[in-house]
Amino acid sequence: MTLTRRRLLTLTSGLAALMAAGGWAHAATTSSDLVAPPADAIKDYALGSPDAKVKIVEYLSFTCPHCEHFHAEIFPKLKADYIDTGKVMIEYHEVYFDQMGLLGAMLARCGGEMRYFGLTDMLFDKQRDWAAAESIDAAVVELKKFARAAGMADADVDVCLHDQKMAESLVAHYQANIAKDYPGDSFHGTPSFIINGTQYSNMAYDEMKKIIDAELAK
Repeated sequence: MTLTRRRLLTLTSGLAALMAAGGWAHAATTSSDLVAPPADAIKDYALGSPDAKVKIVEYLSFTCPHCEHFHAEIFPKLKADYIDTGKVMIEYHEVYFDQMGLLGAMLARCGGEMRYFGLTDMLFDKQRDWAAAESIDAAVVELKKFARAAGMADADVDVCLHDQKMAESLVAHYQANIAKDYPGDSFHGTPSFIINGTQYSNMAYDEMKKIIDAELAK
């Protein structure tokens, strides 16, 4: 999904407010055993050894079809060849193009780091079922299916998805990431990758493999 950084920041600046106005992402007061991270302590989750010689930052959107393709077709190879072998660490930086994408990110974080990557896989695997839903309410019906499969209770998911402070913090954290990694107007869409400090756009696995192997050989 392609969009300039300036246009993207303008688009997302009101996302949390839009969700609140529609009845989602407003402050909730009760929860049983919700384990989502505090809204004022947002972190980016990573897979792989922190000592890996190659570090990849992936900018992704849960509603982006190109990101879905990457995670379905390319990521399994990357994981098997490099992440699971300790050669590569990959860190996810979420991008929010729309309300649905922000809602998906909130769900992925509802279960904390322990469930984040499993929920991320489900969000991409079933992207068509929820991201193209006719309303946020309809999307939430689908998202709750993923949460149940991950062992989460509907009541806790409701609290999580109605958390206005979390929504605002996620948007602010995302904007800070973009401003740091893509100064000016240099961000052009998802998926995008920063491999050992160098920016790359979406690519085939063979191309990514060459870049990684060259970094490993240094």
